[in-house]
Amino acid sequence: MPSNGESSTHGGPLRFAVLGPLQAWRGDVRLDLGPVRQQALLTALLLRPGTTVSRQQLLDGVWGPEPPGTGAKVIPVYVHQLRRRLELEARSTAGSVIVTDRGGYRFDARSVRTDLARLREIVEEAHSARDSGDLAAAVSAWTAALDLFHGEPLSALPGPFAEAERLRLSEYRLVLARDKVECQLWLGRHAEVVAELFALSATHPHNESVAALLMRALYAAGRQADALSVFAKVRRRLVEEQGTEPGGELRRVHEAVLRADDVLLVGAPPPASRSTDRRPPAAGPPRRLRDELPVDVSGFTGRDHELDALLAPVDEQAVTVRAVDGMAGVGKTALVVRAARAVRDRFPDGCLFVDLNGHRQGREAAVPERVLRRLLRAVGDLTEDDDPSDVEGLAASWRAATAFLRLMVVVDDARAARQVRPLLPAGPGSLVLVTSRRRLTGLDADRRISLAPLETDEAEAFLTGVVGGTGSDPECAAVRELARLCDRLPLALRVVGARMQSRPPWALERMVARMADDEHRLAELAVEDRSVEAAFQVSYDQLPDVQRRAFRVLGLSPTVSFDRLTLAGLLGLSPSAAERVLESLVETSLVQEAVTGRYRLHDLVAVYARRVAAAHPAEVAAARAGVFRLYVAAARRASDWGPVAFPTGPRADTAPFAHGEEATAWLDAAGGELVDVVAQAAAVGHVDDGRRLAEGLCDYFTRQGRYHECRTAVEIVLPLTERLTDQRMVSQLRTCMGIAYGLQGHYGQARRWLGEALRMSRRTGDVLEQARALGSLGIFANAAGEPAEAAALLAESADLSRGVEDDWLAVMYLANVGAVHHQVGEKDKAQECYAAAVGLAERIGRPRILSKTLFRMGTLQLDRGRHAQAADALTRAAELAERVGDVPLLAAVLGRLAAAEECLGNPAAAARFHAEARAAVGGRPGAGLKAEIRNRLGWRQAATEDLVQARDRFERAVARSRTASGELA
Repeated sequence: MPSNGESSTHGGPLRFAVLGPLQAWRGDVRLDLGPVRQQALLTALLLRPGTTVSRQQLLDGVWGPEPPGTGAKVIPVYVHQLRRRLELEARSTAGSVIVTDRGGYRFDARSVRTDLARLREIVEEAHSARDSGDLAAAVSAWTAALDLFHGEPLSALPGPFAEAERLRLSEYRLVLARDKVECQLWLGRHAEVVAELFALSATHPHNESVAALLMRALYAAGRQADALSVFAKVRRRLVEEQGTEPGGELRRVHEAVLRADDVLLVGAPPPASRSTDRRPPAAGPPRRLRDELPVDVSGFTGRDHELDALLAPVDEQAVTVRAVDGMAGVGKTALVVRAARAVRDRFPDGCLFVDLNGHRQGREAAVPERVLRRLLRAVGDLTEDDDPSDVEGLAASWRAATAFLRLMVVVDDARAARQVRPLLPAGPGSLVLVTSRRRLTGLDADRRISLAPLETDEAEAFLTGVVGGTGSDPECAAVRELARLCDRLPLALRVVGARMQSRPPWALERMVARMADDEHRLAELAVEDRSVEAAFQVSYDQLPDVQRRAFRVLGLSPTVSFDRLTLAGLLGLSPSAAERVLESLVETSLVQEAVTGRYRLHDLVAVYARRVAAAHPAEVAAARAGVFRLYVAAARRASDWGPVAFPTGPRADTAPFAHGEEATAWLDAAGGELVDVVAQAAAVGHVDDGRRLAEGLCDYFTRQGRYHECRTAVEIVLPLTERLTDQRMVSQLRTCMGIAYGLQGHYGQARRWLGEALRMSRRTGDVLEQARALGSLGIFANAAGEPAEAAALLAESADLSRGVEDDWLAVMYLANVGAVHHQVGEKDKAQECYAAAVGLAERIGRPRILSKTLFRMGTLQLDRGRHAQAADALTRAAELAERVGDVPLLAAVLGRLAAAEECLGNPAAAARFHAEARAAVGGRPGAGLKAEIRNRLGWRQAATEDLVQARDRFERAVARSRTASGELA
């Protein structure tokens, strides 16, 4: 052809050679195929005849991870150049062998000849001759086949596709050489093949099959010592370089040489039916070996996202593995079978299905040896030479048998990655889909799908499709509730659907009533050999002891979601040990990780966990005591009241929290379930724990504005007085109720509850509770505009608190006395009280009451015109309020801080603080927020009684509360 690369005008067929450097001819004229990248693109089409290859696949196959700057735009340019070089007429591409097809290109090989196709024809002749017993003709055919190779296949062509094909064809060349040599040995041509085998062994020093043939040839030639020397060298090389011992085939030959086993080493050729065909894929109609895929399930619903992930294109140069894990009954097999059936036509050499019985009740897990033998039979390559007990040998035979096959293999119900790894085929473009209840992290997979129960609408649609019905409102409501009770689990939905088919509509409501009881729910979810409980039991039975125990007690968790500290409390473990156990249970799909660090059991799994836990009553009692103790300690640690406020029960410093903010964050994670924890403690007989938790949560709830939850928690345990051993709580819970009402501005109800608490604590002689009740009455009296009454109550509270040494009460007293001084115009005395309160709050490290006191101090400084000092105090107050999460307090502080900045001549800073205050409160109404702030701080600017009379009463009350040293208590 012309040197400038224009198309040849010579006629004749188009021929290609790939078993060496890529070459092409039109008739007798050799064609110039252009640059090597262009040749690599031609190869990517030529070796996939009849298959449409997208531009992106061509880009990836030719350039790999370093595409050209023009991206896929270079592909049409190369295709145009190739067409010009390959076709008879440069001006026409209508009959080109490179066909444009659906966004890609396809090579039309119908009128093209290749040395690879010729190789296949000769190899088939060799197999036919060998199988008919004409070994000499077989050797001649194999020799002719090997002569078609002219150096390294596709030598010097760049790109991942060419590299993969080069390796594949080089391996095939070695297979042909081994087959030829084996026939030569059967013909007795021992000396003839020794030199050839030594050359092959030098080129492939780790190939055990070549070494075994060389040992057999040397033995047959009377060189037994040399044969043993070959084994010793290969073994030493394998051990030193790869850390492995020789495989089964080489060991068997070694033993045969030692015992001079002529039958094994030199014996007659195998029966005519034996075939070692390792032919590469060829053009022409697809060849399907077997299709073992199970039938698709009816009523398959949802899973669109998961199906898309499984149906994504596979890697054409490697074996693609995709793993699906999930809890028992979640529909893993149904999903994978649906995906496999959707793409079965892409795998012309077979679709195989293997059930490993990893979690099947009453069935032993399938052993790899047996599975490998069945797979080899499926592809027609199980031979008498394969040792049924040699996993490594069988796996090697499986890889060799599939090296040139494009297969789909579905491996169902695996228990561990080590079960699956030997079953992976070797043919590029093959796909392996694996299901397991465990996350097979030891298996290299390009996609992992952790399957969850169906979405609510999908579960309802699934159940409706099974049971049918008229679609009336009562039926729809019953179906919705059944889907919820089935935890949207496909297995449970199928069982219920099977039981409900052909039943009258009212039967649905009866089933809902039976399943509503946890004691009977699992029993209802069983029909013939399908049972949700049995499926869970297999997973549970396979757990180690520590994981079983953890799983049982997790069913007792008082909240739906939990963390490592919850399990540590339930089991008495360290947090780190509990986390390891939780992660191991996540791997089994019995526990789900909802968000980072938070876990949960699905509803049906939790029912099963409680069921198995019931058989261990001592363990249940200890677990509940431990977890409720954890919640009580956390609530007390998060409270600003301090440890003196909780003289009985667990100490706050026994909780695994470094400070109150950490305990608060842990309680925050429980969300709205904290009241449920109180209710559960009361329901299972831990009344003292329930009451202590309701008390400890009072400060936590009220500072977040969750007054209803605070009152609900107290109301749950108040009626259980007769079962209470900690009698201090009788009055303290009423104090908590009074605080919750008072902070909402319901002063009448607050006084009734606090008055009742005061009377009860006086009857029992509980000085601490008397002081608390009096102090709370004083705060709300001040908030209600009665400063003199507030002063008297606070003074009486101070008298009592000196005897209990409660520093928090002392700070509260000082701060509120300062507030009354401030309101009646005694600013110097207010300053004195605030300064003392700030100092004491700093010493005891109570951030919330310190923030409130600094707020009052800053407000006083503003009133006195000391704007810089006000800004300093308010800045500290804002930082502390934000830290403890008290939003109303933070909003109030930011508002005053904005006023201070305005007075200091900083309008930009003032505007910023105003904006932050608005952002902090969000959409909460201004009037309600102001009232809440007033109630929290015990602060009211406009008093409703005569201030002169109030000041006199206040001064007398303060005088009574002074200590011997003259300082305020």
